Amino acid sequence: MDLDAYTAAHREEWDRLEELGRKPRLSGAEADELIERYQTAASHLSAIKTTAGSTVVGDRLSVILSRARLRFTGAGANLLRQLPLFFGAQLPAALYRIRWITLAVALATVVIGMLYGVWVAQDPRVLANLGADEDLRRYVEDEFVDYYKENPAASFAGQVWTNNAWIAAQCVAFGITGVWVPYVVFSNAQNVGIAGGVMFAYDRGDVFFEYILPHGILELTAVFVAAAAGLRIFWAWIAPGPRTRGQALAEDGRALFTVAVGLVLVLFVSGIIEGFVTPSPLPWWLKMTIGGAALAAFLAYMLVLGRRAVRAGETGDLGAFEAGARRIVAG
Repeated sequence: MDLDAYTAAHREEWDRLEELGRKPRLSGAEADELIERYQTAASHLSAIKTTAGSTVVGDRLSVILSRARLRFTGAGANLLRQLPLFFGAQLPAALYRIRWITLAVALATVVIGMLYGVWVAQDPRVLANLGADEDLRRYVEDEFVDYYKENPAASFAGQVWTNNAWIAAQCVAFGITGVWVPYVVFSNAQNVGIAGGVMFAYDRGDVFFEYILPHGILELTAVFVAAAAGLRIFWAWIAPGPRTRGQALAEDGRALFTVAVGLVLVLFVSGIIEGFVTPSPLPWWLKMTIGGAALAAFLAYMLVLGRRAVRAGETGDLGAFEAGARRIVAG
């Protein structure tokens, strides 16, 4: 093949394809022409690569073809345009759909935590198994409070944020196993209950609540939501309803994994409160006001805005184009 002659023979066709690929809008006739010229140019590129290998002409034609292909295959929506849709409809809808499971997880956590707390506080034998008296007193009088104060506030907030966000993501990602979420919920409730039981056993229950509640009410709610999302994905696999299991997992998995993304921001706020508000010398009532306001804002976002989004038909799933085909059909 004489590459120069071949290029000269087809340059006008390639230039026209490039022109169509750059146009912001295409008429129906131009769209048909774009596809026809794309197919022709693709065969040209194949011939060039087969006979001449990698060339400057071939590379330029590859770029033209790539730009043209984007015109009829489509491209993802602009990120800045997607953000209002994500935070204004998709995320609150996904949160609202799992509100009752979230409540069930919260109640289970409270019951388990209280049972462990009462057991530890009321039974000296259980308390003795947790450690020697001097060790427990050191924990109650120093270590419990020092945990929130021993590191700089910024680094401590970042540490708890990343740790809690990782736990939330695991709950959603591994929820399909049906085992991981109950394990996380039980372990979390057990740890909180035992810590509270030890503090109450030594008459420091007020300190326990002072350092747990300001950030904990939002932090624990976020964990409850993540656990609920994981359980909902598991249930989609167990009981898909009229959908196939593949469809159910795909649709609920896409919708509910947005919860993990949203909870990163919620847990960031919780981490800020835990790092800067909880260990601060502010009055207890003011700490609780800050934590309560953060929780109230999240619940309003989840229940009020979420209800509105669901009533408008939003599910939290991707749009039809981004999600792709739901089912392969022979045509």
